[in-house]
Amino acid sequence: MKKKASRPRDRRPATPCAPQPGARVIATRPRSERLKDFVQLTRLDRPIGIYLLLWPTLWALWIAAEGVPSLKNLLIFVLGVVLMRSAGCVINDFADRNFDGHVARTKNRPLATGRVTPKEALILFAALVLISFGLVLCTNATTVWLSFGALGIAALYPFMKRYTYYPQAVLGAAFSWGMPMAFTAETGHLPAAAWLLFIANVIWTVGYDTYYAMADREDDLKIGVKSTAILFGDADRVIIASLQGLTLLCLALAGGRFGLGLPFYLGLVVAAGCFAWEFHVTRERDPLVCFKAFLHNHWAGLAILLGIIADYGLR
Repeated sequence: MKKKASRPRDRRPATPCAPQPGARVIATRPRSERLKDFVQLTRLDRPIGIYLLLWPTLWALWIAAEGVPSLKNLLIFVLGVVLMRSAGCVINDFADRNFDGHVARTKNRPLATGRVTPKEALILFAALVLISFGLVLCTNATTVWLSFGALGIAALYPFMKRYTYYPQAVLGAAFSWGMPMAFTAETGHLPAAAWLLFIANVIWTVGYDTYYAMADREDDLKIGVKSTAILFGDADRVIIASLQGLTLLCLALAGGRFGLGLPFYLGLVVAAGCFAWEFHVTRERDPLVCFKAFLHNHWAGLAILLGIIADYGLR
């Protein structure tokens, strides 16, 4: 039987609980275990976020370079994606450190359990951002200026779920900001059609991150955290499917503006198939299946990238 999704409620956030004192065993943990804690904090052991950030960035880089991106820019953006995604995870867990213990999926995160201190997290965040900025300095002035916007949005996102039902839209902007940067790094300017790619990726991110939020919906309602999954209620899957359709439309329009051909559009067809599968399997709204649908989105992004690469490579 289809499970009914809960409707949005006006509810004051629950009082956060501090990590249990017994969890603070930092001084006695072996170095190898401490290293694992920081790997978990940066999610390097779970690369799905890297994929979802990397594929759209490479869409833009390949299109901007007309299929032949410079090796320098390719290395800068691949490394930058890994570093900034890691930084985003750190600041997200810092912001949520007193809430994550209430959510089944996040209760064992290093900051929530006290295995990493808030001070250590902030130092790591600053180090990752500084290294990323060093990479951006190897591009050009326009790209450097754009990078400040990327940092601001990445730092803002973790706090949005306290105040708005649309934190996924802010995440979408954060995950899309590398696209205009790729254009300016490769060409020195930003064509209007590049914003179609940006908009497409923001919309796509809202869709797939709503699947992610559906997995946590019941816990989020208990602690007063907001999300599009709560806002959309029973219409969640239909709205996600509509967002994914709009994503494909924006990408098709962008493909026309950039002169892309059949291989690119075949990539969009494969992505549409991925989206249809996700809609089908989430019909019962089982949290684990919703999370699987979220993970599955990276295949859609990869299919689009391969379509772009093939389009330029076959010319």
